[in-house]
Amino acid sequence: MKIAIATDSFTTVAGHAGKSHHWLVYDCTRDEPIPPPTRVTLERAQLMHYWQDDGPHPLDGVEIVVAASAGDGFVRHMQARAATVLLTGASDPALALEHILKGAALPETRFDITTALCKLKDRFSRYSR
Repeated sequence: MKIAIATDSFTTVAGHAGKSHHWLVYDCTRDEPIPPPTRVTLERAQLMHYWQDDGPHPLDGVEIVVAASAGDGFVRHMQARAATVLLTGASDPALALEHILKGAALPETRFDITTALCKLKDRFSRYSR
């Protein structure tokens, strides 16, 4: 199972998944130790906020996406790419990954004004159709 975690410079779980440049991608196998993550850095045009769906994407094949916040458009966009978006209040990517692999609930998210603004913008985005 491929799990991608949006991060701030590969250290903490990032908010605003659609504009996250740095991702830790784990390719986990049941009953195997957790492998080290692959670090993926997206160029501006590859950020899901701007992505035009005009070819392969570095996050293709990911089944679960983790972030501190994400707009409805991002969630719908990832669902169309067969990925589930999970939001967490955990700031440590390893802690979030541990919760997911154990099947435990992720820590609750905190209020983020940027998420509210994104939800408003998403109403008019290409993903709302």
